Amino acid sequence: MLAWSDLPEERLPDGGPVAALAARVVPAGARVLLAGPHDPALLTRLAHAEVTCLLRSHPDGVALADRAARVVVGGPAGLPVDETFDVVIAAAGLDAVESVEGSRLGWDGVLDRLVRALRPGGTLLLRLDNPLGVHRLVAAAPWYADRADSAWTVGGVLDTGRPANPEQLRARLTGAGLRPQACFAAYPAPAAPTALVAADELDRRSTSGLFDAVLHGACAGGAGDSTVLQDPARLAVDALHAGLGSALAPGWLLLAHRPADPDPDSGPTGGAAGDPSRPEPLPVALVQTGPPGIGVVEVADGPDGWRWRVTGRMSRPEPAPFATREVAWRDPGALDGPVPEGRLLRTLLLDACLRRDLDTLRRLLRGYATWLAAEAGSDGRLGGAVALAGPDNVVVSGDAYAVLDPSWQAAAPLGVDVVLARGLWRFAAALLTGGYAHPWPSTLDVAGLTVVLGGLAGRELDRAGVDAAIEVEAAVAAALRGLDADGRVRLATELRAVEPTDPPAGLRSYQQLREAWVRQREELTRLGALLKWTEELLTSRERALRRADATINLLSGSLSYRVGRLAITPARLAKRGARAAKRRAREALNQRGPREEQQ
Repeated sequence: MLAWSDLPEERLPDGGPVAALAARVVPAGARVLLAGPHDPALLTRLAHAEVTCLLRSHPDGVALADRAARVVVGGPAGLPVDETFDVVIAAAGLDAVESVEGSRLGWDGVLDRLVRALRPGGTLLLRLDNPLGVHRLVAAAPWYADRADSAWTVGGVLDTGRPANPEQLRARLTGAGLRPQACFAAYPAPAAPTALVAADELDRRSTSGLFDAVLHGACAGGAGDSTVLQDPARLAVDALHAGLGSALAPGWLLLAHRPADPDPDSGPTGGAAGDPSRPEPLPVALVQTGPPGIGVVEVADGPDGWRWRVTGRMSRPEPAPFATREVAWRDPGALDGPVPEGRLLRTLLLDACLRRDLDTLRRLLRGYATWLAAEAGSDGRLGGAVALAGPDNVVVSGDAYAVLDPSWQAAAPLGVDVVLARGLWRFAAALLTGGYAHPWPSTLDVAGLTVVLGGLAGRELDRAGVDAAIEVEAAVAAALRGLDADGRVRLATELRAVEPTDPPAGLRSYQQLREAWVRQREELTRLGALLKWTEELLTSRERALRRADATINLLSGSLSYRVGRLAITPARLAKRGARAAKRRAREALNQRGPREEQQ
């Protein structure tokens, strides 16, 4: 294809989790076949291997010629028949491998050609898109109406020539002579996933606070001008708790091994331990978060449980030119310990609010406040990761509270009440703008609900303290976004203006926009009823004043009123004259006193 390019427009720093996984799969000195269009950063991550790129686009081949050892343009037909590779990577799927010009091999035909190019003992890394994933369930446009230039063919569940789920893919890989092994669920989009999570662990540990935070963070990080049917983060977290986290994933990355012995009974059918090309077990999760300079954060499974691990550079970034960027920073060195187990505090609080369970809310919030107070120093202030520990970064296991991601650090210590108010304000804003049901009056604003939550936590917060917490939230958000001082002031103004009738920040969801419209309609109805009551009250008062005025006019025109007024008028004049004489006498006495003192 001489005038077409398949290289992805959306690219993650250093290739993202896919490049990190590929770097783990490919041993040093291996011969790698990169089938299909991939992020050029992936070639940088595979610098320790000999990479051959198989493309269908001539411009892409020219662009990657200096990065790869060899580039083959023309699709699977361009591969030499007798050439094999240690690792074959098709992380862009099989549809973009063969050209639309000329005869088509089909999905099974391309897979068979790549399997024949894989040497015995080699590894295949293959991507499969989910035709019923979260990304399609929330898309505003239907999948079958794709009119993009890249939609040469529109694939879906109607096409029986390709697998539609990991079970069907495993069956076809097994039929091709491969042994399926690890499978990773890709979020939030199959083309550029920012999170890869082991599918088996995702289904087995549906209440994991780590997976809750990972899926929510990955799906909530879309552009603010995008429009979806419903919140993908809410749907992904609900799928996780329902045990469907991997079934509704936008895509999957599956590893398969070609056994050296053709006898299928010669060894185990799965597990990374039997693969000599992977001396270390694969991670449980690979997540692209935070500044791009720290690389991909991994979660490894060990004998003592899950542990954090960071790949790539691990140095603190250079000081920024703006003071707001020093309020919070990320320390990759802190991600070198165990991952705390438990459920996410935000999820527990939302569940208690939906069930109107005030006892559970009181217990959780008081435990949260007590934990913060216990972590404070002798001066009553919190520093480090605990100073930024909100409900979305705290896990609860029984009565124990712990920071999930300890890498985000506060540059200066903060008061316990400020940290608590900031965390409660964030939760209150998400609760009200998200349209969640809760046991409190609908007339509460975000600051008022924060004060109520503080009371449940056993702390006396006021609106002044909430305003100080909003300032801290604006400073932290400005530091994470790289805003200057003016941007920080604008952000603080926007945060103070958040109302319960506003839609939540982030993606524009038709469902949440409708809920915001419903809340605005209810608020307008309430204000209309209040205005009507006020008008009726003013009308009744005006009628009473008119009746009193009519009574006064009636009485003032009577004979008795006139006689009484004639009798009272001389007394009023006499009283007024007496007051004037008394005032003049007092002034004269005051003037005489200073004259006698002078004599």
